[in-house]
Amino acid sequence: MLIFILKRLGLAVLVAFTVSFISFTLLFLAGDPAAALAGETGSGEDIEAIRKLYGFDRPMLVQYFDWLLSAVQGDFGESYYFRLPVASLIAERLSVTMTLGVCGITFALATAVPLGVAAAIRPNSIIDRVALFLSVAGQAMPSFWFGLILIVIFAIKLGWLPPSGASSPAHFIMPTIVLGYYAMPAIMRLTRAGMLDVLASDYIRTARAKGAPEGRVLFRHALRNAIIPVVSLAAVQMGFMLGGSIVVESIFALHGAGYLAWESIARNDLPTVQALILVFSMFYIVFTFLADVLNAWLDPRMRSS
Repeated sequence: MLIFILKRLGLAVLVAFTVSFISFTLLFLAGDPAAALAGETGSGEDIEAIRKLYGFDRPMLVQYFDWLLSAVQGDFGESYYFRLPVASLIAERLSVTMTLGVCGITFALATAVPLGVAAAIRPNSIIDRVALFLSVAGQAMPSFWFGLILIVIFAIKLGWLPPSGASSPAHFIMPTIVLGYYAMPAIMRLTRAGMLDVLASDYIRTARAKGAPEGRVLFRHALRNAIIPVVSLAAVQMGFMLGGSIVVESIFALHGAGYLAWESIARNDLPTVQALILVFSMFYIVFTFLADVLNAWLDPRMRSS
């Protein structure tokens, strides 16, 4: 078990290092950051001065390792646009993103797990077909389009919910639905498949033969075992959702880390974009690592090794 955890931890560190290098390189390959900061009216002298001021004239590897060394210490530099330390800027906005992510995964689990269980109990029924439709629609529907539809219906037409902002719990209802719906299909399918597999096992038939109540068979015996991979998947989906909050926060004008990423990209704020890419990547890496450790801990063979 310990060896497995150490291997996964080493892999997570390697992935984080690779992601940080690729993101740093791609941002520089996208164009000259000095020219972007100087703007369309900047002269050649202005661009050269900016290049020397921010150290863009140094070799890229030197710039990368200097940035990485500072990033490990929590120093991501200063924002070109906001004129604030990037670390404090992200920390200020991160609470909104984390709140949205927790609400989104909670909504996804609360909706997908019951639907998956119901679909497994009655395969090929209307409930099963509805669950399949929702699963396919969730994969095919772009989140930005779904968000705009909700705004038109519930904010503009009916006036039940505010269309944007984050000043009250009501502002998080539609973003939570949009973000949670993104994770629902995978969780629903895995719950249904797990329940079908468990319900066909010998110990479930034995429990029914002994006269155990159906509710006890379903929820104490079947769901307890079928839910184990769902918990691991939810951890991975949480990392995906936090990274994917950029689109949702931009649509609903939630001033979180995702909206900050959109602002920084639009304004060529290079240090903030680099830091946010690393932060969002770390979310996914950490939650994936936790999911792997949880799977190993739940596996009796791994715990005994």
